This record gives sequence, C-alpha cells and structure tokens, in this order.
Amino acid sequence: MNTFLSPLPAPDLAALTAALGSLATAFDIDWVEECASTNSVLLDSPPKNDGRTHVLVATRQSAGRGRRGRQWLAWPGASLTFSVLWRFAPDTPAPAGLSLAVGLALACTLEKLGVAAVTLKWPNDVLVHGAKLAGVLVEVFPERGRALTAIIGIGLNLALPADAAIPGQEGDVTDLARELGKPPTCEALLAAILSELHPVLTTYAGTGFGLLRNAWQQRNAFANLPVRISGEGSDIAGLCLGVDDEGALLVRVNEDTHRVYAGDVSLRTAP
Repeated sequence: MNTFLSPLPAPDLAALTAALGSLATAFDIDWVEECASTNSVLLDSPPKNDGRTHVLVATRQSAGRGRRGRQWLAWPGASLTFSVLWRFAPDTPAPAGLSLAVGLALACTLEKLGVAAVTLKWPNDVLVHGAKLAGVLVEVFPERGRALTAIIGIGLNLALPADAAIPGQEGDVTDLARELGKPPTCEALLAAILSELHPVLTTYAGTGFGLLRNAWQQRNAFANLPVRISGEGSDIAGLCLGVDDEGALLVRVNEDTHRVYAGDVSLRTAP
C-alpha cells in the first residue's frame, strides 16, 4: 500500500554486510525503493543460480500479497518486507512444513532481540501476546526440470501508523516499536533474520521439518486449546495437538485425530 510518498533514507548496505559477517557471501541482496510485490518479482524473473541465496527487499510494495489471496499492507518506513529465493537440490520432494520452519526462524530472531511472549500460529503467522507481528507467504515452483524453488515472502511490522487499518485481519496486530520501545534498523533486523534463517533452511533442506518440529511445538500459540478450522469446504472443531513431521496440523475430534494441511483454511480458537 503506497501511502507515504516522501523520500526515505537509502538503505545502508555496508552496515548490512557488516552485520551479516561471515554469512555475507552466502547472500545476494537487492534492495529496491519500490516494486509491486517482492514475491512476484522473484517468481516472474528468478535470478541465475550462482550458489547464493537471493534476497529482494522493497522499501515500498504497491501490491504486496498475503495468504488466502489477501493483500499484504505495508507502510514505508514502518514495515520490513522482503522475499528469499531458496533452491532445493534436484529430485527433492515437494517441501512440507516450510512456512513453519521460516516462522520458527523469525520467532528465534525476535527472542534474541528481546521480544517476550513470541508464539507461532499455524501455518504462517508470528504472534506476540496473541497479536500478529509478522507473516510468511511461501510459493513453490519447478525450475529447470524437476528442481524445486521456493519464494519465501516475509513481512514484519516495525512501527505501524496510529491510524493503520488492516481489512480482514483476524485478531490484533502489533509492531516492534510497541514490543521493544525502539526497533532496530531495517538493516540490523534483516541481518538478524537472515542469520537465523540460513541455518534453519539448511537443516530443513537436508532433513525436512522433522528436526525442527519440537522447537515449533514449544511456541505453538494454540497448544492444547480448542480450535476451529474452516475453509476448503470443511469445518472442524477440536483440540489442537500441534503439528506432525510434515507440518500438518493435528486436531483431535472426539477420539479421532485429523491432519489438516495449510491449503486455504483459517485457524481460530473455538468457544
């Protein structure tokens, strides 16, 4: 959402490189002033495979996309929005639980920054005290035969305007300014996220979500709570048992356990 058109300071790429340290050479980072959607740009024109992880950051997004066909609203200077292109080895099966792995990396980053009460809402939201702070949108497509490439879109609220309104948002929203008093710079925050995301994605690419599952479970916002799943022609109410090794949500309904995949569904607490 292109609300403010006043010039914003150019990103300090030297500070970003310094903050990444030895990991700086693992990334190719392109920081643009504006684009429609960082996910869309990488999907339409994937960069050449040079062995690095490609990152596209946009100070402004005019048509950012969220899950379930929604628009991701971002305010220039008040949000950090970027996408990461991750290439899997040839013949890798379709990734399962990738958005959960990314959410875990975000949660760990925030905890290290001093944010308290960070939890994860299946399948792609990061919450603080129950309010949404960040979201993830993962899109996977085949590239060069059977090799799979994932575009991982991340949006995180830094300091939302007082009159910010997010249509269709389920529940409250928060930002780093509220949780930390003074948020880190975009460059420092991006470096912190990428430093956490890289080892998580490396683990995920090698073993899948299974080794990350317990860490995700520890931050499950709905652990052992009654929940309702709606969408895709189904409506399930039961007790949230967490997730399995493939990232599917486990919901106990009476004596049966249902596995729910991300798809186009909505997760809420039940009465």
